[in-house]
Amino acid sequence: MTMTTALKPSRVPRGLFPVGILLAVMLPLILMPLASIYVFAARSGLEGFINAITSPEAQFALRFSLLIALLTAIINGGLGTYTAYVLSKYRFPGRDALNVIVNLPVAIPTVVVGTSLLLLWGPIGILGQFLVPLGISPMFAPAGVLLAHLFVTFPYMLGAVKPVLDELEVTYEEAAYTIGASQLEAFRFVILPALRGGLFSGALLTFAHSLGEFGATILVSGNLPFRTQTAPLYIFAQFEAGNIEAANAVAAVLATLSFVLFFALMQFNKKSARA
Repeated sequence: MTMTTALKPSRVPRGLFPVGILLAVMLPLILMPLASIYVFAARSGLEGFINAITSPEAQFALRFSLLIALLTAIINGGLGTYTAYVLSKYRFPGRDALNVIVNLPVAIPTVVVGTSLLLLWGPIGILGQFLVPLGISPMFAPAGVLLAHLFVTFPYMLGAVKPVLDELEVTYEEAAYTIGASQLEAFRFVILPALRGGLFSGALLTFAHSLGEFGATILVSGNLPFRTQTAPLYIFAQFEAGNIEAANAVAAVLATLSFVLFFALMQFNKKSARA
């Protein structure tokens, strides 16, 4: 019997102990709370679940959330990629300070984000007080919800793209310039193809976070049904009204969408690692 064979039986018990500790921690912290969403959503049966998620108010909230999340991913996809390119490729005074500032939304409480937007764009805000007489009021409207989501999710695309740009060999870009390519052409044909993985990951993370955003949204939206009420706000409103089944039905839909998005992200990362 070789030494490797002799060690094999003892490896299983040693592995079970840390896995058991991990499951013991994750069970009440993550697994059971997530399972409880589906348990409560299923209490009224399949018919009750379908009725809950097909009600006009729930349908609007879900569609509105998906639309805002899609727009947020598209807009921040462009803004985040451009910001990452500038911060990675250019050296200028205040670059480090700007790098910290654009990543601040990750650390700032989302309620503070909503407050800051109200103080800027609200009816008595620094800019909003001049817009309201013109009939322009971004707050308590879909535009305000979009602004909040753009602010909160901005660092996700930046964080996914900038590390790729930092590691990208500059020689490829310089080679493109030597054969007559413009800066835009070099970005399109050399840099952009290398960013596909980062763009996909950043877009999925941005979409998923936007889909579940609550703190900033509730302040800037007014939580108006059929106008500015997103799915998380609908869940909150239904819980307050005591309609637990309807709240959990929509919560189950959002949780499932999140599972699908992150599963797709994990599969994509696995394929990228193999390639």
